Amino acid sequence: MAPGLTRILSDLHYGDHAGRLRRLEELNPMLRGVDHLVLNGDSVDTRPSAQPHHSARCRAELLAFCAERVPRLSLITGNHDPDLSSCHHLDLASGEVFVVHGDILYPSLVPWSRDAPMVRRRLREEFRRDAPGSRGSLGRRAAAFRRVSASIPQRHPAGLPAWQALLSILADTVWPPHRAALILHSWLVLPARAARLGARHRHAARFIVTGHTHYPGCWRPRNGAVVINTGSFTRPLGALAVDLKEGALRVRQVEWRNAHYHPGSLRAEFALAGPTHLPER
Repeated sequence: MAPGLTRILSDLHYGDHAGRLRRLEELNPMLRGVDHLVLNGDSVDTRPSAQPHHSARCRAELLAFCAERVPRLSLITGNHDPDLSSCHHLDLASGEVFVVHGDILYPSLVPWSRDAPMVRRRLREEFRRDAPGSRGSLGRRAAAFRRVSASIPQRHPAGLPAWQALLSILADTVWPPHRAALILHSWLVLPARAARLGARHRHAARFIVTGHTHYPGCWRPRNGAVVINTGSFTRPLGALAVDLKEGALRVRQVEWRNAHYHPGSLRAEFALAGPTHLPER
């Protein structure tokens, strides 16, 4: 039997005012023929909220929707959904592909956020609690990031009127003015930081797939693995899908047509040496 198709997406932000994904059925074309779906963080927002019923409903809808449409689902946590699963990163294609949400690359988790100083302080406190010999562990670091993420309330609760939520999001993005510079800096440093993370913790990885910054792209740092950011299902930059099948890794544009998301044009293609599917558990 030929290996199936593994597809990696990130940052759906289902149920979020900033997200473009309003109905999960809009994803149906993206899931046709997919044997293993990997959602790489920020699929929904599960953090404390003034509207906990909305968060719980979105979470339940996403899980049920995916269970009905794909044979296998891997949910990797992000800073918006730190308790969605116990999986904080994933190795695919015999270790050639390392998938991680990407917030772990930033010492303040979301450096452009108003919460950044508080997050940096809480992370330092978390790391101080670790035994000295374990502080370099990727698992310990990821767990600390998730604990801190879970303590940060949602900034734009679902109960706000749409216009008020939009104004709130815009204010968080563009004010004060230096915030735009912080966003641009986070985009600039991601490829090199992701490559260093792979070199330190995943020596065999030739590809590192991230999300988090909402800036889609594919980079070849001077040293280290190819870094791919799958963007997001939010405005304005759009999303990419990473497909693993038949000994190849393919990066595709996610396109909006006929009120649905579709796998679109090929952006990049790379050969893989090993199997592109996970062994059966």
